[in-house]
Amino acid sequence: MYTHSINKMQKSKTPNHIIFNFNSSIDIHQWRIVDDVVMGGRSRGKMELDEEGFGVFSGEISLENNGGFSSVRYQPKPISVSNFTKIVVSLQGDRKNYQLRIKNSISNSHSYIANFSTTGDWQNISINLEDMYPKFRGRRLDIPNFAHDKIEEIAFLIGNKNEELFKLRLESITLM
Repeated sequence: MYTHSINKMQKSKTPNHIIFNFNSSIDIHQWRIVDDVVMGGRSRGKMELDEEGFGVFSGEISLENNGGFSSVRYQPKPISVSNFTKIVVSLQGDRKNYQLRIKNSISNSHSYIANFSTTGDWQNISINLEDMYPKFRGRRLDIPNFAHDKIEEIAFLIGNKNEELFKLRLESITLM
């Protein structure tokens, strides 16, 4: 069994803010899947809890009909990030590459993204908020990196231009 404590992470002067902590009694129905089917593709993702209470974003990527991505999105009540500089995700991946995506406003069409690689082991992926850059439909935008005071959406996306199965286990998402 995986034994890890989020408290082992580097501490800051401001207490950490847990955005989402997956466990067997948490409701994950607020996490919604958005696949390439919105553009005619055939990829299929799903979000569920496993027997240990971890969130599991998994599925299959298809390149048919110009497809090639799957994402899972969560829209919490607006979260103030003015006292935080990074977002840390405790996860176990499948040796594939993913994106963490955030929006400061759900009305924005673009997201701020950071790419990360998974090793197959449990990892704490630490991303500086100011390093997250704006992207829309795969194109980087010519506007500044994330420099906002709130987050209204968090998402994970896989789109490696490969037909592949994927599985990302999530323990927690924390602001530091």
